[in-house]
Amino acid sequence: MSRNSVAIPDPARVRLHSREPTECAIPTTQDAAPLVEAAEPRELTRVLRGGRVRSLAGVLSVVGGLLLWELVSRLLIANPLFLAAPSQILQAIYTLTITGEMQRHIGISAIEFALGYVIASAIGIVLGFAMANSATAKRALQPWISGLYATPTIALAPLFILWLGIGIWSKVLVVIFLVLFPVTINTEAGLRTTSERLIEMLRSFGASPRQIFFKVSLPSAMPFILAGLKLGIGRGLIGVVVAELFGSRAGLGRLISQSADAFNMPELFAGVVVLAAAGIVMTAGFTWLEGKLVPWNKD
Repeated sequence: MSRNSVAIPDPARVRLHSREPTECAIPTTQDAAPLVEAAEPRELTRVLRGGRVRSLAGVLSVVGGLLLWELVSRLLIANPLFLAAPSQILQAIYTLTITGEMQRHIGISAIEFALGYVIASAIGIVLGFAMANSATAKRALQPWISGLYATPTIALAPLFILWLGIGIWSKVLVVIFLVLFPVTINTEAGLRTTSERLIEMLRSFGASPRQIFFKVSLPSAMPFILAGLKLGIGRGLIGVVVAELFGSRAGLGRLISQSADAFNMPELFAGVVVLAAAGIVMTAGFTWLEGKLVPWNKD
């Protein structure tokens, strides 16, 4: 080919290179919006279904346990002197309620529990604050806390009745001794877990001790305090019943004792069921309160 000749392009190559490239479908915001909107109801449905299953788990567990209890007491044991069926217990609760005897026993036990629980909670929180903020107070109180916490307070109930009589104050004192120590120990532990770095940072910004306490120390200790109060519910109810078993004129412990002496198992279990229901309700109330006061502590 000469230097002045012009290269003529191949028509096939021209057609090949002149083809337009294949377009790729790129989703836009308008295209993705329906997908997101369609996914949101599915996610919401899944969350609601999971919450519904969790809420029903406790109910199904209780119902299943009661059905099993009914079958065992009706078919295997079949003797109310040894085991009362749930239906018989409900009948006993209804009969005691109609006669007014159940309300009288519940009222006495509720007063004893409420007085002892409130007094013990207040004293326990104050002692926990003192032990957490003062090394001298901790050294002075720690031997008493450790020794009395390990002491079987139930064994002291007859002594309290001897001192204070069979009125409500001997039972209140038993409840105080059983509730006081979990609240004190948990309060001190909660205050001691407060971050020292966070406290030093607030001090560097000029925060007062009062501000540090209400903004950092108290919120940090609140889950521990509520845990101690929840532990105190069960211990306080046990204290009421045991103190009433040793000597009382009325109360759920008295009802249980009378029913046991008469071999009346339905009424005996009626008192036990009422106590268990009270513990469940109060514990659930503290769990709800914990969710409101310390929402950051949720699972």
